[in-house]
Amino acid sequence: MSRGNVKGSVLASRLAYVRSERGDGTLTLVLARLLPEDCALLSGILLPFAWYPFETNARLDRAIADEFGIGNEIFLRLGARSAEDNLTSASQKQWIVDKNPQALIKQTSTIYGVYYDTGRRDYERVGDASAVLRTFDSLSFTSEDCLTVVGWYERAIQMCGGKNVRVEERFCRARGNPLCEYACSWE
Repeated sequence: MSRGNVKGSVLASRLAYVRSERGDGTLTLVLARLLPEDCALLSGILLPFAWYPFETNARLDRAIADEFGIGNEIFLRLGARSAEDNLTSASQKQWIVDKNPQALIKQTSTIYGVYYDTGRRDYERVGDASAVLRTFDSLSFTSEDCLTVVGWYERAIQMCGGKNVRVEERFCRARGNPLCEYACSWE
């Protein structure tokens, strides 16, 4: 059964993170931990707007975590790097132009569709400096991927001027909940 797809920009950001933090040698070690078909796909040209199997992304995340050996912190870092890489790209920088965290996360439904091809993510404004995001019906989820979402939103909100940003995943499908829910707050 397919677990859905992610955009090539997600995979490219993961590979760029490994290369920038630990060099090509570590990237080679990460790729060696993967299935041959994943390694072949990730060693080729990744098109930022093309869809790639979510399972490849999930295996890449685990391989990076195993190689880096820093626990769950790696997933937060991968998410933050993805926000930096993608929100500064020509196609996505419009989401941070106002330097307004609410304006960014109000677009969460659209942003979600840029990265995943199953499910949806909704936004609820809770206060001037807080919101709740909920992901429904996605086939593309792992506890690791959910942590990258936390890292992505933490960094994205910072890029929009938020200070003392906190993003907490309160519910997670990978832990048996019916949805994933993220509480976001900042100053």
